[in-house]
Amino acid sequence: MHNTLKVAKWEIKRNLKNKSFIIGLFLTPALFLFFALLPSLFGDSDDKPVVTQVYINDQLDIYGDLQATVDEHALNWDVHTTDISETEAANALDGQEDTAYIFVDHHALDDSMVPVYTSEEIDSFFTHDIQLLEEPLRAMQMKVAGLSDEQLALVNQGVTFDERIVDESTATEANNKSGESGLDPMERVVPAAFAGIILLSIVFTGMMVFQSASQEKKDKIAEIILSSLTPGELMQGKIIGYFILGIIQVVVFLVFIIPLAIWKTDIPIMEYLLVPELLLLVGLAILGYLLFASIFVALGATMADISTSGNFQGMVLMLPFLPFVFIGPVLNDPSGLFAQIGTYIPFTSSGVLMMRLAMLEDWPWIEIAIAYAILIISTWLFMKLAGKIFKVGILMYGKNATPKEIWKWIRA
Repeated sequence: MHNTLKVAKWEIKRNLKNKSFIIGLFLTPALFLFFALLPSLFGDSDDKPVVTQVYINDQLDIYGDLQATVDEHALNWDVHTTDISETEAANALDGQEDTAYIFVDHHALDDSMVPVYTSEEIDSFFTHDIQLLEEPLRAMQMKVAGLSDEQLALVNQGVTFDERIVDESTATEANNKSGESGLDPMERVVPAAFAGIILLSIVFTGMMVFQSASQEKKDKIAEIILSSLTPGELMQGKIIGYFILGIIQVVVFLVFIIPLAIWKTDIPIMEYLLVPELLLLVGLAILGYLLFASIFVALGATMADISTSGNFQGMVLMLPFLPFVFIGPVLNDPSGLFAQIGTYIPFTSSGVLMMRLAMLEDWPWIEIAIAYAILIISTWLFMKLAGKIFKVGILMYGKNATPKEIWKWIRA
């Protein structure tokens, strides 16, 4: 174990002194911040939305109700009364921006038609917002039609469909869910997103294990290193070292991103993040890393030169991206058959289960336990196999190992 830690420490120091690694360490979050802040850099310096000037020609004595509706829905309007006629509206709008004239007259009662004249440049949401004025106008129509206040209140109340589940078992499940309906979705999304960032960061860093093993073999320094420690210690040291480097990348990334998220949103990020469920999700990320790192370090030992990688090596390097195949089925039905299948495949288990847990309100604990068992057993198995491959492959020069040769090493 002592030699393993020495290898891990050496890998960490070697990369932290590498200019390319240091630049990449800070460049990724810096680019993320740049593109996140880019709209505000070219936006209005006051950072205030443009207020739409709305002029209402009120001939039905309904201006007070219209103003109340604007205030109730917090529309970004500055409302005024006006005596301008429709024929004068076009001239009044000449050269104006974010301005509208609304004419509320007998046509609103008789034909349900309200003329609206707007400037050429106006808030894109204005067309949607103006529909909110329909409520007071409909109330005026019904009042003119002779409906009493009680009838008006009943009509405006609308109809709500209360669906009742008849099946007893389903009803019990629905009642249980209704008791938890107050659960904020962000309580699931934030920890899952955090664990996903950890998984992606350390897996991408884990790919550097592949490059490191391949480069040492190419430079023919593996023999020198193995003169003072075993192949297993070298392999394990690399895996631990690059795991720590991945965690360093995560910490740097979050130091940039969390303050930005707190500043740009009203979401209490830290409150959602520091929950017990986070440990389970981070555990998935760590198991996923160990699984892929063992594969990558073994693969690197089978190659004479990284630039000569063949189809077989390329296919193996794509394994961490397999969970993306299940994005569609998981988003459509996180409890469906395809989502469950993805949960039980070792190469997709971590990513698919994180996506599912971010969407599900009630976590399937039995499926989680099975997925954890599969990941632990698979990680142990691939570590053992990687040790066999690494032991032989790291000392073989001149060509890339074929799948047939790798299979012989495993069976030996």
